[in-house]
Amino acid sequence: MEPGRPGRCHGSGPTAEAALDDDDLVTRVRAGDREAYDALVARHTASAYRTAVLLGAGPDAEDVVQEAFVKAYRKLSRYRAEASFRSWLLAIVANETRNLHRTRSRRDGLTLRAAAAEPVVAGGADDGLDAVLAAERRAALVGALRLLPVRDREAIVCRYLLDLGEDETATVLGLPRGTVKSRTHRALAKLRALLDREVAHRG
Repeated sequence: MEPGRPGRCHGSGPTAEAALDDDDLVTRVRAGDREAYDALVARHTASAYRTAVLLGAGPDAEDVVQEAFVKAYRKLSRYRAEASFRSWLLAIVANETRNLHRTRSRRDGLTLRAAAAEPVVAGGADDGLDAVLAAERRAALVGALRLLPVRDREAIVCRYLLDLGEDETATVLGLPRGTVKSRTHRALAKLRALLDREVAHRG
């Protein structure tokens, strides 16, 4: 079974691998247990895919995730468990997404799905207007994020759309924690300014 192929490791019931934490599975993989890596793939495919989409991979997200898992398998000897396996993997996903941006013939910006936006509180039967307004807010958020520099956009995506902590974000983006904190603060200020400008433009 080829390592790192998402969707290839679905069992019919609970497995021994499912009860192990990531570091235990990594230890098994290093000892030659290919099924242990399949378990890691199954456990983290959804998170890796969402990360690729939110960082702008768009329709190429599945290919990005596939390549990231293959590279993670090949680089597993470099994993030192100083950060979580998930953070280490998402750093590879983020790097693959950057590679994708560099090699695309045209820039298609950031693709965000409706689920990436903050959830809308459900209303009553007459909430049609609320739904329209919520859709407009999501569209405005997507538009504003597209206008941010890539580094700022990555910080917002990691901290607020992927809900990663500062330490995880630092690992994913390959930055010191202090840089993550300051960049996120500046990126939020830029994002608010862009959204305020959109509101003013609409009158």
